[in-house]
Amino acid sequence: MSTHHKSVPRAIYSVFLSMTLLLFTYGCSPAYVIQAGVAELKILTSRRPITEVIRDNATPSDLRAKLTLVSEARKFASETLAMDVGTSYTTFTQLDRDTLALVLSASPKDTLEPKTWWFPIVGRFPYRGFFDEDKALAAQLALQKEGFDTYLRPTSAFSTLGWFSDPILSTVLRQNEIGLVETVLHELAHNHLFVRDQVDFNESFATFVGRTGTIEFFCTHLDSSAANLLCEQAKARQTDQKQFDRFFSGFIKDLQKIYQNNKLSFSEKLAKREEIFDQSLDYFVNTIQPNLEILSYQYFRSTPINNATLLAHIRYNTRLSEFNKLIEEWGNLRSAIAYIKNNAESRKDPFSLLEE
Repeated sequence: MSTHHKSVPRAIYSVFLSMTLLLFTYGCSPAYVIQAGVAELKILTSRRPITEVIRDNATPSDLRAKLTLVSEARKFASETLAMDVGTSYTTFTQLDRDTLALVLSASPKDTLEPKTWWFPIVGRFPYRGFFDEDKALAAQLALQKEGFDTYLRPTSAFSTLGWFSDPILSTVLRQNEIGLVETVLHELAHNHLFVRDQVDFNESFATFVGRTGTIEFFCTHLDSSAANLLCEQAKARQTDQKQFDRFFSGFIKDLQKIYQNNKLSFSEKLAKREEIFDQSLDYFVNTIQPNLEILSYQYFRSTPINNATLLAHIRYNTRLSEFNKLIEEWGNLRSAIAYIKNNAESRKDPFSLLEE
């Protein structure tokens, strides 16, 4: 194991507790910061250079193939898409668990507005992260007692926004090739661009880069018979995503009509929203899901529908069709990314750049 990656430079320790706020935006209390710091320290000190793991004869062939794909995707992001990827994803960390962390979000029951938490450096975030399941469940229960809809979900990846050299984690490698490349490009997009207090924009931009970049990666960057099949699958995956997004957009519009109707009482809004929930789920199961080619969106059936779960999807999928139009306007994905990077941070509402 390389000593460069095995040990954390001494300079990191002096700023470590403040920088770990960037992880899953733990609260400002010392306990949360320390927990996040310890968890990140374990990840950083367990890193191995990907090139070393690939060369190791003890490395299973499937792991070697996945890590090779990660390196190729990282190179594609840096050289073809001209993104600033730093030194992220040049190392690998094997975790001792299937889930990296749990992410908790919440929303009032009668409006699609997220509960947010403010943190130094990064601003407001509509979620908090936990490495301890019991603490996550306790926090979720406390929010529910306050009357909030809640959503507690696992996550396998994260970005420290370039503050640290993020390793690729074993939890991410459980995905198939298309999902893996999309995740790598998504997280590297956060390294390239992060607009303070604009979580929906940041996540939707990263989703745009991940989706469209994955298609370009497999369809034009890789030259192999396997890449041809993955190219077609990546295209079909995006077709499924667009079909679900159209359905979801209509669902949200119907729901907003209820929430924005001032003539309805709180209890009436809750009753009517349950009707919309049931109708939309039925339409999805019987009309949308049977026509999907690659993705099943099974989570939409298995996850209880409430404002917090709906906002989680919105957060990653806001105005994606308008992001996609930038590729047509600028001629290619690389130029579209450069345009967004050069204009987003100077705007009060970075989504406004999509309207020009």
